[in-house]
Amino acid sequence: MSASSQVQKEERNLETRYESSYHQSSLSSVSHQSYAAHTSFEGVKTSKTKKQEKKLTALSKKDKRRHLALDTEDEVIGYVVPVFRSSHLATQELMETQEEVKEEGVGYVVMRNLFARDSAYQVKVEKKSHTKCMRESADRLTLGKKMQEKQEFHKKMNPDSLTHPPEFTVKPRGQTVWEGKNVTLHCTVAGWPKPRVAWYKNNVLIDAKAHPEKYTAESSYNMHSLEIKKCNFSDTAEYRISALNVKGESSAFASVIIKRFKDEEICERPHGYSPEYGVTFRTSIIDKFGVAFGREGETMSLGCTVVIYPTVKRYQPEVLWYRNDVLLAPSKWVHMHWSGDRATLTLVHLNKEDEGLYTLRINTKSGFDTHSAYVFVRDTDVEVEGVPVAPLDVRCHDANKDYVVVTWKQPAVEGSSPILGYFIDRCEVGTQQWIQCNDTPVKYARFPVTGIIEGRSYIFRVSALNKCGVSRPSRVSDPVVAMDPSDRARLRAGPSAPWTGVIRFTEEDPTVGVIPGSPTDLEVTEATKSYVVLSWKPPLQRGHEGVMYYIEKCLVGTDTWQRVNTGMPVKSPRFALFDLAEGKSYNFRVRSCNSAGVGEPSEETGATTVGDRLDLPSAPGPVVAIRNTASSVVVTWGASKEDKSLVRYYIEVSVVGSNVWVPCNNKPVKGTRFVCHGLNTDDNCVFRVKSVNAAGYSTHSSESEACIVKQSIEVPSPPSAVTLLERVRDYMVVGWQAPAKTGGADIRGYYLDYRTVKGNVKSKWHEVNLKAVTTTTYKVENLKENLFYQFQVRAVNQTGISEGSVPSTPFECKEWTVAVPGPSHGLRVLEVRKDSMVLLWEPPTFNGRSSVTGYYVDIKEEKGKWRGVQERSTKETYMKISGLKEGTSYQLCVFAKNVVGVGGPSKSLGPVVAETRPGTNEIVVDVDDDGVISMIFECSEMSEGSQFVWSKNYKALTDTSRLNIETVGGKSRAIFKDPSLEDLGTYSCVVTNTDGVSSSYTLTEEGLKRLLELSNEHQFPIIPFKSDMAIELQEKGRVRFWAEVGKFTANCQVEYVFNDNIVTQGKKYTMNFDKNTGIIEMFMDSLEVTDEGTFTFNLVDGKATGRTSLVLIGQEFAELQKKSEFERAEWVRKQGPHFVEYLSFEVTPECDVYLKCKVGNIKADTEIAWFKDKIEIEEGDEDAQKIGITEGVLSFNIGKVRQLWEGFGDEKGIQK
Repeated sequence: MSASSQVQKEERNLETRYESSYHQSSLSSVSHQSYAAHTSFEGVKTSKTKKQEKKLTALSKKDKRRHLALDTEDEVIGYVVPVFRSSHLATQELMETQEEVKEEGVGYVVMRNLFARDSAYQVKVEKKSHTKCMRESADRLTLGKKMQEKQEFHKKMNPDSLTHPPEFTVKPRGQTVWEGKNVTLHCTVAGWPKPRVAWYKNNVLIDAKAHPEKYTAESSYNMHSLEIKKCNFSDTAEYRISALNVKGESSAFASVIIKRFKDEEICERPHGYSPEYGVTFRTSIIDKFGVAFGREGETMSLGCTVVIYPTVKRYQPEVLWYRNDVLLAPSKWVHMHWSGDRATLTLVHLNKEDEGLYTLRINTKSGFDTHSAYVFVRDTDVEVEGVPVAPLDVRCHDANKDYVVVTWKQPAVEGSSPILGYFIDRCEVGTQQWIQCNDTPVKYARFPVTGIIEGRSYIFRVSALNKCGVSRPSRVSDPVVAMDPSDRARLRAGPSAPWTGVIRFTEEDPTVGVIPGSPTDLEVTEATKSYVVLSWKPPLQRGHEGVMYYIEKCLVGTDTWQRVNTGMPVKSPRFALFDLAEGKSYNFRVRSCNSAGVGEPSEETGATTVGDRLDLPSAPGPVVAIRNTASSVVVTWGASKEDKSLVRYYIEVSVVGSNVWVPCNNKPVKGTRFVCHGLNTDDNCVFRVKSVNAAGYSTHSSESEACIVKQSIEVPSPPSAVTLLERVRDYMVVGWQAPAKTGGADIRGYYLDYRTVKGNVKSKWHEVNLKAVTTTTYKVENLKENLFYQFQVRAVNQTGISEGSVPSTPFECKEWTVAVPGPSHGLRVLEVRKDSMVLLWEPPTFNGRSSVTGYYVDIKEEKGKWRGVQERSTKETYMKISGLKEGTSYQLCVFAKNVVGVGGPSKSLGPVVAETRPGTNEIVVDVDDDGVISMIFECSEMSEGSQFVWSKNYKALTDTSRLNIETVGGKSRAIFKDPSLEDLGTYSCVVTNTDGVSSSYTLTEEGLKRLLELSNEHQFPIIPFKSDMAIELQEKGRVRFWAEVGKFTANCQVEYVFNDNIVTQGKKYTMNFDKNTGIIEMFMDSLEVTDEGTFTFNLVDGKATGRTSLVLIGQEFAELQKKSEFERAEWVRKQGPHFVEYLSFEVTPECDVYLKCKVGNIKADTEIAWFKDKIEIEEGDEDAQKIGITEGVLSFNIGKVRQLWEGFGDEKGIQK
């Protein structure tokens, strides 16, 4: 292209820019481009070029005067830009640029004349503008300031320097977020020695380890952060971080405000009255789903019953489901249903991607309620032993016109050998054809897929490979469209508002024929042994048509550039290069192209060595296992040192001594804490952890110390119902109810506190007893008469002391003078079921004027009235209350009475919900094989120190002469030594250190009789018969004796007896005992006279016996023998030709007579003969034509009857 044509095109481009609506924003860039074009042009021109320029210039003088700046020799030295649409500042800048260009033109002429003698030399003069000089000066100042700050920082961090107090170089910033979101506070602290930090909320220390579900505190290289998860209104507070070392302490503050969106304005989340409906909604989630286990391919449903009070017509709460704090939406795999009172989530065709923490959130106008539980998904059985399980979580990233990056997560189980790589398949949406994307397996869990067609949608799946074979494919990814990201963003944004501006048209040449410029920002984004991924930005100059790209590579040390994609230019600014030599270094560059041609190459990337940039992660830190529940253990571990690119962690468990490792999670977790569920109680387990990133798995961490799977021990709940049992002038007897939850350990005692009350003035709490008391009553002495006292009680176990109970009402210390008994105390319930429960209590301490003669029990439903349970009083201190409603809450109290009257009520107990807990067991009465009668009770919720406590009629068993107690693990057995009427009563068993695990069994006289009969049967067992011995006559006259046994073992043996003599297998007898069907058989070919008598089968199975007999004598034997002989003769007869149907006649409507008979067993050599008057009819006789035979039926057409016809025979004889 000539210089003059270039000048003209630049001039037109300049006018176009100023004619457009963007001339003000592009003014500065145009002037710089014009000046750069001039300087490059001036630097290479010669005198010959000058003459050609003058010849090719097609501009008029008017155009030259308007748009070109010429020097004294009529050479173009710049452009004059019209100022009619520019601002004053832009005009001034252009004029300054013009003057600089003129000065440079003169200087260039001088330099050209100076070096004109030597044409080999070319001089390029560059003059910096004032703006560029100022910018470079500012950059130097900024760089110097940063270097100074860095030196000061390193000086402070240098351990050899003097110690200094903590200093916040970056303080946490206050934030305002929506409710339900996560907030992270960041800060950086400098100081030496390294300061220790602590986070506070409203000056209350935050224990992140104790509340991992709410807070996550992290510290790394003096950078500290606090993450607050799922914020709610109560998280609005002032947060403080305190840094402390030996030189002092420093604090920084940040305020966090939690807000919500409502009625187009931001307001705080209300937790009370709803003005829209005029009520306050109260939400309760009951019938909650727990930790669930599923297997791939199954369908799982999670559901909760939601109670919203009060009920408002046509009001529907907002029901939301989350998985790992990510909101779920209905899809092919996830179905949601709300019935008005129950929320259900159905997971169709489970996959490992479905594993995680599921949360149900119910939003109302007055607040919200949530419930969470973990769902585990196990791998389905592999088709080939030893192959890995399927990868998971296949996703698509960075989708472009012909390029997409597919990522996945490695499975938890590699199989019998390590995973060698992965295969990626793609399928176009709408078809069923899967195409493999890679010929050789890739080891990275990330792969760039090329060769897709623009505008089409694709789905992907991944399979793992090891030495044993290929795994099942993963769940398919979500569909992805091959299109430009800007087009995708435009489609997501939706239709834009209508444009109301003005479009101006010019007569300029279109830019279709413009060769695109060079791509920019070329870099290597990924480099592995298998491939290298390049990324760049499209060129600024590309015209209105699409741009495609050629990629070139060059081996370092050579100057040969080789085009990689010669046959097909790529459309996306991404490209993956395969088949590179591992360990070699390459340079890369990219060229743009369109219909006008191929542009100049981009800048080179620099040497890139083919190899894995991402290393395998290091092994996690020490693993600690902590007891949690009877089926779960909390596992914590140290994060891997290089955790920036970690995917997450897999946890494995093994029972000590088994050497079999099983994954606890099939979907990797991100944190360093995990609760492993589904373990067996009392198993001694060890745990280990491995980390995983895109490069693969780390080595396993060291094993944890062995941990027994048991319920963890915690502080008990506070006692309740502090009651005054007796009072005198200087002392009072106080009683209370034991804690509802013991914390998994025995209650070792109680501590009592008191304080005086005078009107509204209350004194401080004072200790009553320094030594813990083991009973639920205590006599408080040395009190002052007529003063009022309040009491509170604390329970203690081996973990610690509980919080104080609710303070009692003020009691006046003065002597009781009433005649009726005082209140009962120590109320407690056992054996809570859906329709019944057992209430127990202690007698009152104060009996009144006479002893207590009975008790009344009252009950009250939730929001109901008190009513009596029984009409007559009971003398016992326990009562089973039946007829309860499932799911209803009840309160109970007891009244004691004497001959004077009924005393006051006890402190009410409750509310107690009538429900049968999952896994509840009952006492089972068993009679073993030796006839021993026993009662068995099993418990799966035992904790350390739990014991089985047996009682009769709810009084502890102290006499062991009647019962013997045996306990092994979670199973206890009460064995009756000599069952008799003395043992009648109600037997109960309670497991200590549990949440009320108990059961009972009432032994009645009728039940005892039935058990004794079973005991006798077990001591002397009899083998039952389904069918007693019977006889059957078979063909040939064979006789079969048989019987069917009902219940027996494989060791059962049979004796065959005839007339008290044992018979064995031989010519006369054939025996068989089919143990699959229980049928006993004995066969005899014929009955003889000596076979009359009694046949018996004797069975022996261990100590069990059985016997069945059949008597064959007299007339019965004779008839059976006769039938046997007849059947045998018939069988012999039927071996030759024989009559099946004997000779008979048939008269046709024409009065013709036919003689017919049917013969069996006819052979080819059988001769048939008809006789008339005992004279055989031969073949030549006239009557021979009347003989016929069809399928064994012989016929003779007599015609009109005249004479008698009879007889036929063959070679074996004649039969008539």
